Amino acid sequence: MIKGGQKTDLQVKHHVQSILISQPKPETEKSPYFDLAKKFNVKLDFYPFIRVEGLSAKDFRKQKIDILNFTAVIFTSRNSVDHFFRICEEMKIKVSQDCKYFCITEAVALYLQKFILYRKRKVFYGADGSTKSLLEVMNKHRDNEKFLFPSSDSQKKDIEEWLKTNKCEYATATLYKTVSNDVKEILSGKEYDMIVFFSPSGVRSLFENLPEFQQNGTRIGAFGPTTSAAVEEAGLRLDVKAPAPQAPSMVAALEQYLSELNKK
Repeated sequence: MIKGGQKTDLQVKHHVQSILISQPKPETEKSPYFDLAKKFNVKLDFYPFIRVEGLSAKDFRKQKIDILNFTAVIFTSRNSVDHFFRICEEMKIKVSQDCKYFCITEAVALYLQKFILYRKRKVFYGADGSTKSLLEVMNKHRDNEKFLFPSSDSQKKDIEEWLKTNKCEYATATLYKTVSNDVKEILSGKEYDMIVFFSPSGVRSLFENLPEFQQNGTRIGAFGPTTSAAVEEAGLRLDVKAPAPQAPSMVAALEQYLSELNKK
């Protein structure tokens, strides 16, 4: 179960022995997560706190959005990439080769190679994975572009607000929704020293499953600026944050944190 009760500083500083990763278990044994577990002798459990359900083409049509009317697409996650091209395929839409893509991170930009012929002159991404850096890139190209923003039903509104403030032509297309998984049994059955989140929806799922959750000595990790913000807005203490200059991945951030903890 999630550890309860107030912990002393000495108790909070003990070595991390178990971490709950709120994502599916990696399909390959070569995942760096397993190297991390072996290096620090840490027990890792994987369990997704949320699942993504795509909207049908029929439901998408109700939004009355013509994808071919737009010259640029904004992607803030791999899910948004997957469901954008899924809808295009279902509706037999062939996206123009001149379409530009603005991505939150380089990893999302590179993921586009699954669906398009990757050319740097039409694929752009932020410098540090933050919304701010993405908007800075978009600002350089905003003239004469019509932006389509594929998103989930729970997407943060900051990008939309920027588009509106800068009088850009745009539309937000809801292509998928996030649904909380039932994780009560996972959280009540074992004690974890740390929980790692990867989306604001994952944080929301925690409190939907355990409305009375108290952090106490449980450490919290978060990947991505919106996830970090959701953790702090929920009143939780954020212990491990990624990406960071010296830790571009969650594994790298955890390795840094565990190394520092072992020195104490």
